[in-house]
Amino acid sequence: MAMHLCPQRIGEGRVLCYTPVDSRHRHTGATRHVVAGVLAGQASGLAICESPGSAGFMLYGCDAQWSVLTDTWHPSLAEALAQAEHEYAGSSQTWVYYGRESAKS
Repeated sequence: MAMHLCPQRIGEGRVLCYTPVDSRHRHTGATRHVVAGVLAGQASGLAICESPGSAGFMLYGCDAQWSVLTDTWHPSLAEALAQAEHEYAGSSQTWVYYGRESAKS
């Protein structure tokens, strides 16, 4: 299924940056997400949002429509970015930041 464009909000959080997960990435398997007792598979996209109601950041693993499959909270944007790279090698090179024309290099 083709990846949809990332919305500007996921849930109640404003999306700061996102990346589709594609051939540029390797799902490391270094983190296991269990949802409703079932091991979650690879995400189709990653998004980092401001965490509503707290000073932190949410890292979301999403499906092709940007519906949330997994989530983790991080106290800083740098820690959310590092966790994404830990889970999906190559993501540090492909983030697209809202308000910027190109991915972070």
